[in-house]
Amino acid sequence: MTTDPRLPSPIVDFHVHLFPDKMFDAIWKYFSKDYGWDVIYQYYHRETIGYLRDNGVGPIVYSNYAHKPGVARGLNDWNKEVLSEFDDLYCFAAFHPEDDDALDIAKAIVDHPKVLGFKLQLLVMCRYPWDERFFNLYDLVMKKGKRILFHVGNGPVGHEFVGVENFKKLLDTYPDIPGNIAHMGALEYGAFYDLLDDHPNLYMDTSFVFCPDMHNGCDLPPEKLAAKQDRILYGSDFPNLIFRRELEIEQLLSFNLSEEFYRKVFRDNGLGLIG
Repeated sequence: MTTDPRLPSPIVDFHVHLFPDKMFDAIWKYFSKDYGWDVIYQYYHRETIGYLRDNGVGPIVYSNYAHKPGVARGLNDWNKEVLSEFDDLYCFAAFHPEDDDALDIAKAIVDHPKVLGFKLQLLVMCRYPWDERFFNLYDLVMKKGKRILFHVGNGPVGHEFVGVENFKKLLDTYPDIPGNIAHMGALEYGAFYDLLDDHPNLYMDTSFVFCPDMHNGCDLPPEKLAAKQDRILYGSDFPNLIFRRELEIEQLLSFNLSEEFYRKVFRDNGLGLIG
């Protein structure tokens, strides 16, 4: 556990992953085979929750995602069970636009008080954020006061469906979309950061970003982080890490920013979105 008087206690982790055991096994195997990444915390969901709580985290906000049609409904049924079992746990639920009953699946879970919105893993789904098949979901989320967690950056690898230009195209249609940009928009950190000025409902999370050995780390200087301290959320990407969980926390603390910055990023901003 990282202990530093500048950190609030407990902290809020706004980017955790929880999946059924077999899906976790498949993800870890995929990371190892395709990226050469060996996940060091191969913890299933109960172990993950226990570990984070033992290390000063709460509330915990997790997500999972439908990598193909036919998966979202089962994942969301599982999410409801997990949310009912654990206090202080919140979720971005699953959605896939190619399910015949995609909107019905979303409607069946969107009103759950511990569901904050939906996760769109566009790098895995190979879908543009501006694909019109998402529009009904965006309309639903905005009507219900929920959010979208977007993996729309081109890290760790990119392809034609992700990147800041694709996200800007979405913002042309939905300028007020309530969205969290996972991984600070890696690897186009500055370009995604600049979107915050004109789009007040966007936030960025720190997950898998502040690691000097990963993609040379985030290239936003500390003063820029401080300037947007109201719009940045701490997230760990736990348990799918190939480095010590504490490394990103230590890196953020090494910037020697204000106590207010650490309080907002590690707790208050997350609590504000949880409501």
